[in-house]
This record gives sequence, structure tokens and C-alpha cells, in this order.
Amino acid sequence: MFLDGLAFWVFMLYIYVIYLFQLCTDPKRRPPYFTDKSMESATKYINRKFPNVDIRGIHCLSVCFILNLFLICIYLFTQCYFNIGVNFDFTKNYLDLIVTYASVIYMLSRMDDKKAIVGMYNCAYEFSNGNSDPSFPRLGQMFIEYDHPWKKLSEEFGPHTKSVTEALLSLLMVYPRRNLSADQWRNAQLLSLLASPAAMLSPACCDTMACEYLSLEAMERWILIGFLLCHSSLNTNANSQNLWKMALRNGLYITVIRDEVLNIHKLSEDFFDSLKGYSKRIPDIKECKEYVITNCGAVRREKRNFLRNALKELIKVLEDEPALLGPKALFVFMALSFSRDEVLWLVRHAENIPKTKTPEDYADSQMAELFYYMEKLRTLLAQHRYVIQRYHLQYLSQYDALVLNDIIQGMYVCPEEESVLMSSFVSTLSAMSLKHLDAGEEFDLKPFRLDWLRLQVWLNFHTRVFEKLFSQSSEDVSMQRYLTAFPVICSHFSQCLHPLCPEEVSTVSLMSVNFLEEISRQTCMVVLEICAEQCNLHEKLLPKHSAETISTARNKKLKKSLPKKGDVPKEKPGTESLRKDRVIVTNLDKMHQALTELCASYSICADFTVFQHIIVPAEFLFSQLEIRLNKVIVQMANYNQSTHEIARPSDLLAGIQAYVTSLHSLSCYTNIDVTRLVKSVLLQQTQPLDSYGAQTITTLYTNWFLEGLLRQASSALIVHCPTKQCFVNQNTENEQSFHAEEYSDICGLRSLAELIGPFGLKFLNENLMWHIISQVGELKKLVSDNMDVLVQMRANYDNPEAMSDLQKKLTGSENVLKRMTIVGVILSFRSMIQDALEEVNVSIYIVEQSPFLSQDMLEMCFPYVLLRNSYRERHVPLMTLLKSQTPPFPAKV
Repeated sequence: MFLDGLAFWVFMLYIYVIYLFQLCTDPKRRPPYFTDKSMESATKYINRKFPNVDIRGIHCLSVCFILNLFLICIYLFTQCYFNIGVNFDFTKNYLDLIVTYASVIYMLSRMDDKKAIVGMYNCAYEFSNGNSDPSFPRLGQMFIEYDHPWKKLSEEFGPHTKSVTEALLSLLMVYPRRNLSADQWRNAQLLSLLASPAAMLSPACCDTMACEYLSLEAMERWILIGFLLCHSSLNTNANSQNLWKMALRNGLYITVIRDEVLNIHKLSEDFFDSLKGYSKRIPDIKECKEYVITNCGAVRREKRNFLRNALKELIKVLEDEPALLGPKALFVFMALSFSRDEVLWLVRHAENIPKTKTPEDYADSQMAELFYYMEKLRTLLAQHRYVIQRYHLQYLSQYDALVLNDIIQGMYVCPEEESVLMSSFVSTLSAMSLKHLDAGEEFDLKPFRLDWLRLQVWLNFHTRVFEKLFSQSSEDVSMQRYLTAFPVICSHFSQCLHPLCPEEVSTVSLMSVNFLEEISRQTCMVVLEICAEQCNLHEKLLPKHSAETISTARNKKLKKSLPKKGDVPKEKPGTESLRKDRVIVTNLDKMHQALTELCASYSICADFTVFQHIIVPAEFLFSQLEIRLNKVIVQMANYNQSTHEIARPSDLLAGIQAYVTSLHSLSCYTNIDVTRLVKSVLLQQTQPLDSYGAQTITTLYTNWFLEGLLRQASSALIVHCPTKQCFVNQNTENEQSFHAEEYSDICGLRSLAELIGPFGLKFLNENLMWHIISQVGELKKLVSDNMDVLVQMRANYDNPEAMSDLQKKLTGSENVLKRMTIVGVILSFRSMIQDALEEVNVSIYIVEQSPFLSQDMLEMCFPYVLLRNSYRERHVPLMTLLKSQTPPFPAKV
């Protein structure tokens, strides 16, 4: 327990040192007091005089206390028996403590601003307390002595070489059999439950249970750093040398903490080169390094390939027979441990690729599949934990207790105290029953547990490498179905943080959101590309393209103007579906395949928790689709403010209908409410701005009809035709940029009413009335300016000569007719859009009242019924409100 507590505080110190190191080395996160010009001179003075600064002081009592406690601990443990196979917890904590202590010192030596930080705190301490901390000189001296950390550390650990070497050599029974190639795994049929069907129900157990899922990376770190600190055994003990070389051949880098890695070959070579009597170790290091560069990448790639298949088989068997989790739980832990080792090895080397002929060995686009299987195994353990508990509870009480009792009975000499203790073990195990488990009682089995709590299912690696692996997997279509494994794994990252360093929570918590946003972005891109392709195909079937087809058919029948040689005949709609060979894959086929793979990733997990936040992946897709669909609809309007060009409402309506039809097929791929999505988007488009503050088609068409159509109508370039019930262009020398009848006829205005609905028409109506009010205001000004003349004209109404003279005195009389024309044009257009809205709602009423009209029949006459129904409940009640807004002028002028 003492060693556990000491390891906790040293690790806490380690985490905080790492946080300070990353904070000071990142220009974006660097503390402001290092960049403040007013502090520049003080910082330089502290660095130059350190540690003999005039104002000294830093609160380092806890740091020095822990380090001293560590040295006392090492001294006390020199007489203990270290063996990973016998005293697993004791030996593991001892080696962890040594490596963590060395790593803290190493990271401190790399921190360039450590003297400035300590010196500034010293100044602040003395200013506030009047005297410096007595521990500051000792800490400052330690900083100076450990500028070259490994040499100083090796001197410090010299007296402890025997105990450290003893602990490291105990790894000879574990590390070699864990460090096997994929072919050796395959020949041994590792992790396969089907290899020996007769032994499928037999429990998987061994004498070194906890060592079977011990991290390979941890063992390599113990070996390589341990022999750096206690290097004398490399020249005197052949077993030490063989174990050291074996670890050197397994990779170029070892992890110091998180994303901080150590180039162990370079460090070892430089370190041994500075020592006398170690010249023979230099060729050994170079040989191992060359072996790693030549072979290690391919070996690790094959291991990952083996594990993908092995985990897939293991999952299939356990899903079919979850009861096997009881006797074969060790297989699951080993599979997770081996997979973790390979993932962490790739993470360490992905950003530090050596000069090799096969750099592709250090990149794996199929990592998402391995992550998926790891997360699936973890989920199986959580789902069937009762099966595992029940099996091992019965195993302890009905087998282990009996075996232990036989061992006790067979002991010839046993002190009375030990006999009582062992008998209590047997009675405790025998007293366990399923009733306690069914009642929900917790069993305190710490003396018997095989280090369950030290299983690390989560992965601990840095965001940059994790994002790189995610990017590689997202580029492989076959791996896209496993992409959600990345954000799900982020739910375990809370285990990597320390409560005494909460500043890291905000950075780590955003990883899951970023991954889900990227997956949703890719899915949205594929979905909208499919919708765009379907919209293009649908556009070819619009009536406006029928004239050319009819003309071609008629000319062919009359044998007129046959096409010239070399002219490519125009393809008819539907030819894209004809193919001579199904092997031929079109772009639309590829997009559907990508959509299938991406949507399959959303079925991995319906929801998960990250830092006490419940995350639902499908909602990310919904929000991304909502944002992008709003943008697509606005883009489809093709509004050009400079040239006053915009798509016809009927064309836009047909395009949106094609998009919505394609979007409804999305529900076949994943569980998402497309109807809710369409309702949300279309309702936003009936408002002037959407939920994100962007312009909608309501604003675009309102601006276009006011600035484009009606402005030209007020200039007599466009006139209102009551017979056609639309606006038409006048014959002028300058050709108009658009045909007014295509936008203002019954079909166009009805499509506009269906697009923007009563809410949008209400906004259009308010803008129309604002323009009418402004024209009325100008008319009032004209009346006020000519008030005296108008009064005289009213008095001389029956005197033609006086009226003629008075008329000449009127000013701005030509503006009266112009402004009245504008008012009449606006009121005529307002009446037309009201009639169009009424016709749209009448069609809805017909559907509701007539049981003989099917949806398909109505869509042939009134397209886009689906979209109208989506906001019918909210929009129809506005008809009464819109019709009640009577204009202040007669409807006809």
C-alpha cells in the first residue's frame, strides 16, 4: 500500500510536469508572463542568476518530500524479493516507480522555462511572505545538477543495481513469449476458441495470469530505461544483455508519457559513448537499430492483420455463445492487451517514421476496423459481466477453495498463525454463493484478484496521432463503417486525466465532437452528392426539355435535316441505367457504397458518455444535414444580386422535390427521422433568416420580386396583363435578362407559394405594403407642395380656362401618375400571390376531403404535396391572418 500511494503521488507530479512542459512549448498556449515585455528583463535575470537569485522562494516542499521518500523507499526495498511471476503487484509497482521517477527528471531537464517559472514563483513568494522558502535552494541546485539527467540518474541508482536487475531479469519468463511474430501466433492458433473444440469449455488459466495481459510497451520501457540507470549488469550478465537487445530490436521509440517519446537507440548510443568500458555496446545498439528499420515495420503490420482476423473470429463466437466469456475471459483480456500494444507501437512511430524503403508499414488505413473490434469486445464484457461474475464465483467457491484446502492439509509444517489465516481463506471462499451475487452484494477479493483493475481497455495516445489514424481510415471506403469507433474510444479518455490537472479536460473532451462532426460531414457530402445527381436526372424530365425531343422525333419522321456525321446524338433520360456489364461501376454506385459504409458506422453505438455528456451520433448527422440542406436550397436559387438573376420558382420546386425524394432513401441506411429534417429545413426557409442567421429563399425571392420584377414594371419595361394573369415583357430594343411571365404566371406564383408558404408570403406582403406606404408618403408631399393650387382648382372646377392656367402651376405632376402606377402594380402583384396561396391550400383541402384522390394522382397536377404537408399544420391557420390584412387602398387602380 505504501508503494501504491507513493506511485500515485509521483505519477500526479509527472502528469503536472508534462502539462507545464506542453504549456510552455506550445506558442499558442504559452503563459502571458513569458511574452510580456515588462517581464522580459526579470525573466532573463532569473535565468542568469539561478538559483542564487536575490529573491528566492518556491513552494517545493511536497516535491522534495516525494523525491526523498522515493529514495528511502528504494533503500528499504533493496532486501525484497522482486519477481514478476511471483510478486506481480510488488514488482510492477517498483519498476513503474523507477521509470516514472526517471521520466519526471528527464522531462524537467527538457523544460527550458523551468528556471524562470521557479524563479518567478520565488519572487512572488517572498513578496507575499517576507522571506523565501528554505527548500528553494535545494530544488534550484537539483535543477542545475540534472541538466544532464541520465548520467546523474545512473550515479544515483548505482547502489540499487542488484534489486533493479533482479526485477528486470524476472521478465525473461514473460517478455520473450509475449514478443512473438504473427507467424508464430498463427501457428499456435493464438486467441482461437475453435482451434480445440474439445477444450472449449475448459477454463483458460496459467500460473502467471496477470502477466498474460501485461502491456508489452510497459515491459520494454522497464527494460530499456532500467538498464540505462543500472548499466553495469550489461557487461557482467549475459541474460541482461540478451533481454536488453531483444527490447532494442522491437522499435525505435519508447513512450515517456502520452505523446512524448524517447529515441532510445540515439539516447543509448550517446550515453554509453560517454562512459568508459562500454564501447562494445555501441555496435550492439547500431545492429539493433538497423534490424528495426529493416524488419520491424513489416512484422508489426502482419501482427495487426492477424489481430483483426483473430478478434473478428473471437467476437463472432462470443456473440453466439456468451457463456464462453466465463471460462475464456482470459482470451478477451489477452486480445485487448495485444491489440493495445500494436496500436500504441504504431502511434509512437507514425509521426517519427525512419528513413526506410517501406514507409507504408508505418501507416495503416484499416485501424478503424481494429478499434471497432476492441470496442466490441469491451462492450461484450460489459453486457455479460454477470456471466463472468457467476462463473468465477462458482469457480472460487467450488474448485479453488477445495484445492486450497487440500494444499493446506498436505503441509507438514505450518505455524499456528499461518494455519489460522489460511483456514480463513478457505472459509471465505467456501462461503461465497450466488445468493450474494443475485442480491447485488460486492465481494472484497483484493487478495485473490488477478489484477482486474489494471486492465487498460482504453487507449492513451496523443490527439495528433489519433487524428492521423482517423484520417487514414476515413480515406479507405471499406474502413468507413468502423469510424464511429474513434469517438466511442474517446469516452475512455477520462481515465487518462488526473483530478489535480483539470486544465486538460476541455482539450480532450472536444476530440469526440470533432470526430463525429467529421464523420457527419463526410456522410452529408455523400448524401447531398447523391441528391444532386438525382436532381440532375430529374431535371432532364422537366417539361421544358420536351420541345427539343418532340422536334427531333418529328424531323426524323419527316426525314428533315438529318444530323451531320460526327454529331453526338443526345442521350435520352434513363440511358444511365442501362449497362451491358454489372461489373461496370458508375460514380453513383460508388457514392451509394460509401453511404452504406458511413451509415453502418452509426449502428456501432446509439449513444455514449464523454465527460458526463451523453452524445448521440445520429443527432450530429441530423444537425449537419440541416445546415447543409439549408445552404443547398439557397444555392439552388442561383440568386445574383448584381445581375438580378434567380431560378424560376417552379424549377426550384422541382429540384427540392428531387432532393427530398432522395433524402427519404436515407432512412433505409440508418435510423434518422428524415420527415423531421425536411420540416425543420422548409420551415426555416419560410422565414427571412434561418436558425444560423443566413438568408433564406424567402429573403432572396422577396428582394428579387421587389428589385427586379416590380422595379422594371414601374418603369414600363414590364406590364401587367390581366388576360394572362401575369406580367409580360414589353418589346424594347434592349433584350430583358429574364421573361417576366415565367416568374409571375399561375404556375410560377403557385410554386412560390408552396416554397415559402404563408409565413414567407406574409414577409413578402409586409415588404410590398412598406413600398406602398413610401409611395403614399411621396404623394402626400406632392399634395402639400401644391395645396394652394389644388384648393383653387377645386373652386374653379367648372372654369376650363382657369383650370388650364392653374394646371400649369402644378409642380411634379408627372410623378403623381408614376407613383400611382407603382402602387397599382404592387397591389396587382399582391392580389396575384394571394390567389396563388389560396389555390395551393384548396388543393390540400381536396386531398383531405376526397378519399378517391390518391397522393400520386394529386402530385401529377400539384407537385410537391409532400413538402406542403410538412408545414400544413402551421401554415394553413395563417390564411385567415393574411386575408384579414386589407390594404389601405382599393384592390384595383
